[in-house]
Amino acid sequence: MADNQTRLGCSVVVCCYSNDRWQRLVDAVTVAAAQLQPDDELVVVVDHNRELLSSATSAFTGVAQVITNRYEPGLSGARNTGVDHATRPLVVFLDDDAVPGEDWIQHLTAPFADPHVVGVGGSAAPNWADGTAPWWMPAEFYWVVGCSYTGLPMHRAPIRNPIGANMAFRADAIREVGGFSAKLGRVNDKPVGGEETDLAIRIRSATGGTILYEPAATVSHAVEKSRMTLQYFARRCYFEGRSKAVLAHRVGAGDATTAERSYLKTLAKGVGSRFTQSARERTWRPLGQALVLVLGLTLTTIGFGLGTLVSLISIRR
Repeated sequence: MADNQTRLGCSVVVCCYSNDRWQRLVDAVTVAAAQLQPDDELVVVVDHNRELLSSATSAFTGVAQVITNRYEPGLSGARNTGVDHATRPLVVFLDDDAVPGEDWIQHLTAPFADPHVVGVGGSAAPNWADGTAPWWMPAEFYWVVGCSYTGLPMHRAPIRNPIGANMAFRADAIREVGGFSAKLGRVNDKPVGGEETDLAIRIRSATGGTILYEPAATVSHAVEKSRMTLQYFARRCYFEGRSKAVLAHRVGAGDATTAERSYLKTLAKGVGSRFTQSARERTWRPLGQALVLVLGLTLTTIGFGLGTLVSLISIRR
């Protein structure tokens, strides 16, 4: 482990919006606060919810700065508010329903000792509401619930973008590119994303730096029952495609789909292995997962196609 005295100080930003997630927010803030070093700070950003703002201000006095989102509602605006208030060289983002693992901050910030590293993403293990994943959910699609998925590196390695629940960037780099885009990202329960990918691509382009995946920096990410249904899976995949279309319009199709092109090989391998397993073991479960893999890819592709069409129409207008 790197020397705690030599690492850069960080501002840990936790964004929240729902009263229903109060206990998870308390758990996330409590565990994160316990790992802070003297040169760190913790900022809780409440996304346009007066009741939650009052509760958080009372509960976290002396532990964190509690502020309200000064921009448009949504995760991007809340994160940008956190960046505005951050005073440390690094900004660490933690979801309000993610509980850090042991030495999480240390593992996540240690790679920044290399000046060429501009961003680091950690791993996120799903904490299923029922204690286990739905039988049909393939690990290749755990990104649907904001968690690490099959296809990510097993060890520290360069990546295009981190998982939003658990990531860090140099504060100067975020500010240099203008922060998160309000055109992307989740607003309340609308299952969209892409804002982390957009930011990471712009930071890499502007700085020429490297973004790393550090699986040793772990969080346990809660997965609600409402996100353990095929309906949610289908909507999330479709909106991911729509988000990628917006992203491609902003940064170019090459950067927007680089990781997805290699990910297709992971999906193809997953489908093939499950068909083989189903035939060998004479069980339907692997076959069901194979079909879900195909469904997820199909819906994401449809979303991307329709999103691209909408972008083209808007350009012509």
